[in-house]
Amino acid sequence: MTDSAATPLPSTRPVALVTGPTSGLGTAFARLLAERGHDLVLVARDEARLHALADELAGAYGVRAEIIAADLASEAGRDAVSERLAKGVDVLVNNAGFLTDGEFWDADLDLLRGQLGVNVTAVLELTHAALPPMRAAGRGTIVNVASVSGLFTGPASTYSASKAWVVKFSEGLAHKVAADGVRMVALCPGFMDTEFHPRGGQDVSGVPKHLWLDTAEVARTALEDAEKGRVVSIPGRRYRLWTTLDRLKPRRLVWRA
Repeated sequence: MTDSAATPLPSTRPVALVTGPTSGLGTAFARLLAERGHDLVLVARDEARLHALADELAGAYGVRAEIIAADLASEAGRDAVSERLAKGVDVLVNNAGFLTDGEFWDADLDLLRGQLGVNVTAVLELTHAALPPMRAAGRGTIVNVASVSGLFTGPASTYSASKAWVVKFSEGLAHKVAADGVRMVALCPGFMDTEFHPRGGQDVSGVPKHLWLDTAEVARTALEDAEKGRVVSIPGRRYRLWTTLDRLKPRRLVWRA
């Protein structure tokens, strides 16, 4: 892990920190926030891709970016990002996360621990670091990227459980920090055409076309819902309908593998 920008950028623009910005939804968040006039703190493991994205955003929007190359599965990586957050940002997007495929009992235990480190522990620790300066300033926005799978019971038990934690954590905290002027939203998207599923070894070739969401629209929906004070953001009418119906059905009818 390396931190190539320990000192916050001197700027009059608001600053947004995005984890996992080098592909997919994270890139969409970085571009949208840059378009809205935010300087950025970009956090991921791949330093080369971070620099490429920073150069792209600087050229397209005239923003500046700090680069933190860090593995959020590690304590050292989370500490480096938390140290930067303690200096203050206006927006935090906890987007980094990953999926593991296969049966739980066959999975590598270290990989599962790493998944919890990124999907759960990083969200907890980074939010904990970001909130004190946000509350002191009387403003701020935190987007915790969960998943629609965190609202259902499904075959990816450890991933779904990690995202269910993100939803409940955000719901419980959002109402308390709202009194301090801080907005918090749990974003629960469905399928998106990104590197996420291939990296997790998940075959999604049979997913109908109408279930795929556009990453730019998902990011936009999350920020708009945060501005409206919504605590759980579910992009896409079909997904909103299905999650509503799922809450109404008897538990004995919950899907079983």
